[in-house]
Amino acid sequence: MKKGGTGGSVTSQNGISFEKRVDILSKLKELPGYAVDGNVILYENKIVAYSFAKGGLYKHLKERGVDWEDYISKRLLPDDAIYVLRDNTLYIIEIKFQTTPGSVDEKLQTCDFKKKQYKKLFSSLNYEVEYIYILNNWFKHKSYKDVRDYIISVGCYFYFEHLPLEKIGLPLPK
Repeated sequence: MKKGGTGGSVTSQNGISFEKRVDILSKLKELPGYAVDGNVILYENKIVAYSFAKGGLYKHLKERGVDWEDYISKRLLPDDAIYVLRDNTLYIIEIKFQTTPGSVDEKLQTCDFKKKQYKKLFSSLNYEVEYIYILNNWFKHKSYKDVRDYIISVGCYFYFEHLPLEKIGLPLPK
């Protein structure tokens, strides 16, 4: 796997494989040693992470006494956000699947702005923030090379068809 996820997909137990838009928590439940209780992610009966899909992110902020409007002017709703305890990092995960040119093309060019917004939003909690796209193979086409290069150049990441657990700080199943 090259930096930025530009290698091929991995379908073994070291990641979550995606064929279409899926629920990450459902996929984690399928891995040996993993369990999910609500938004709590457990590995070998120990809490390792929390998942905050869509509006769940704002519920988490409110529970921590953070008013999002004090930090950003418009709510962002990620496909998923996984807060990993081990590295104190919130991984914003956007899943983009496409089979023809369209609106997703330009959405891929917004990761820098959105990552900065999430960093502002979580600054008072001292969370690190990473921004990751999970893309289908459509985006391997040469016409997306400049966009893929851009994503990497601004410190964001992408992976094709899977999410490697080690890249988001989650333990690998034994």
